[in-house]
Amino acid sequence: MAAYKDLVGQKITKVTSNPGEPKTGQMWYNSTAGVLRGLGVVSAYASSAPMIVGVGSRQGQTTGSQTATLAFGGYIGPSGGDNTNRTDEYNGSGWSVEGTLNTTRANIAGCGTTSAAVGSGGELPPTNQTQATEEYNGTSWTSVTNNPLYRVSHSACGTQTAGLFWGGTSGESPGSVSLTDVTALYDGTNWTTGGTLGTSATRRAPGGTQTAAITAGGGDTPPNTANAEEYDGTSWSEQNNMSTARTGHVGAGIQTSAIFAGGYTSTYVTNSESYDGTSFSNTPALSTARGYGSSGGTSNTASVVCGGGYPLKTDTEEFTSSTNTITAGAWASGANMNTTAYGRSACGTTTAGLVFGGYGSSTSYGNTETFDGSSFSEVSDMSTGRRYSAGFGTQTAAVCAGGNTPPGRTTAVEEWNGSSWGANPNGIPTALSTPRGTGTATAGLVFGGGAPSITANTQTFDGTSFTEVSDLNTARNGHGGAGTQTATLAYSGRTGPTSFINNTESWDGSSWTNSPTPTITARNNMGAAGTSTSALMFGGNGPTPTHYANFELYNGTTWITQPSMATARSYIAGFGTSASAFAAGGYNGSNTGAEEEFTEETSTANIADFTTS
Repeated sequence: MAAYKDLVGQKITKVTSNPGEPKTGQMWYNSTAGVLRGLGVVSAYASSAPMIVGVGSRQGQTTGSQTATLAFGGYIGPSGGDNTNRTDEYNGSGWSVEGTLNTTRANIAGCGTTSAAVGSGGELPPTNQTQATEEYNGTSWTSVTNNPLYRVSHSACGTQTAGLFWGGTSGESPGSVSLTDVTALYDGTNWTTGGTLGTSATRRAPGGTQTAAITAGGGDTPPNTANAEEYDGTSWSEQNNMSTARTGHVGAGIQTSAIFAGGYTSTYVTNSESYDGTSFSNTPALSTARGYGSSGGTSNTASVVCGGGYPLKTDTEEFTSSTNTITAGAWASGANMNTTAYGRSACGTTTAGLVFGGYGSSTSYGNTETFDGSSFSEVSDMSTGRRYSAGFGTQTAAVCAGGNTPPGRTTAVEEWNGSSWGANPNGIPTALSTPRGTGTATAGLVFGGGAPSITANTQTFDGTSFTEVSDLNTARNGHGGAGTQTATLAYSGRTGPTSFINNTESWDGSSWTNSPTPTITARNNMGAAGTSTSALMFGGNGPTPTHYANFELYNGTTWITQPSMATARSYIAGFGTSASAFAAGGYNGSNTGAEEEFTEETSTANIADFTTS
């Protein structure tokens, strides 16, 4: 997180695009998107696979990671009270029953991994305590050197060969049981005594290693505490307290990055706190109030909480935390086509595109090129050279309809099968220039264009022939189009020699409806890509001889300004989606071979959007 001193006093600024490198905790108002945005840490508990049976009184264990956690011993039964020797293993998606403890017990403390763990002490039926210590090898438990103390409801962290055990109660028989401040160190063979706790308590949540540990909370008798202490390998030292005094909670992580969740105050609680090496702060709460369960995890960014509570619970929750990062949408140079031209048609995606036709120095081309995401390759030409045609389909199944050919407009239709073009004998009913096409090679839509006057004509293609359907509300040519045969967006274009429009219409499969939201810039001869609810418009020209580099995105409701292309141009072949598009060729006073690829804004997690009024 950004330091408070880096954020304090900052205003919520109004911007048209997200900052390139925002600080964690920063907020800003994106006027283009119309939302208040913030860059923060996204943290939450999420339900995972339930345990096979409910088990309680395991909270002294911290073993493994979020995706490889071991839990052993404890209480089972409808309401607890029956000690168990079972071992449960969590693999991040489900639970399995593994080797059983040699000594049946509850309130056992343990540490390590799913393949190298140690458990020591605990409560024997009915109320006696034990010194018994066992090591787990991933399959079975083996008895090893006893703990020097009879101990129950204590805590542990570390590894099988460097374990730290502290707190709880100690005594061989019920009448001799008392709180203990003793710390014991286990080296895989022998036990030694370490520094004493400042506050004696039971069921203190653990985190860390043998030489760098954190413990917090605990109690039962005397009253619950919020006390926190750190261990440096030699001694314990008092730290800032937790926000909530509690006992029976769980802990996971390391000394400088730990999380503590659930527990018991006067009732079971859901609240969760993280520790950053200095202080505690509240984190999102558990979904289920619980105490006396078990946990695992490596830090406060990836931990798991399971079981506990009375009646005993089987549910499992995973805690994850990640920092949002924004990668702004942008254009980048792509591979050039082999033939420089403008007025080309295109279809497909940015990894499987088809570009065809166009106009060179003095002639219309039948030239066809495929794009594989890295480079263009020339393939078989069309029979009829043309520019300003309607194109739709995919890299392996496309249609080219109409367009300009010397000496004028054509009704010719050709179909691409992935390797060559073949003439469709039906053609289109009306010779058109600059129409737009959307859809597939068997379910296409062609609309608008010049014939020679500008038309609102709309026709569907069924893979064999064209059928005229309801006209556009506004006749136009040089417009943009994106979508399918049954859901298409038509936008901007020109209604006369100098009459440029920003009108937007949507097609629902039977008729056109005017959208209440116009494009930001009136233009024609632009590049287009996307769907009826998420479309792009880039480049083009307007009332003056100016060629545009500016770029707009339609989000289903409104048009939003996006980063401009590097090269201003019109008569662009555009293909792809609203998230990933390609601008091929074009004209800006001369033919250009400039190719650019667009990749939309991305983030590692969703940037928080806040509604505004």
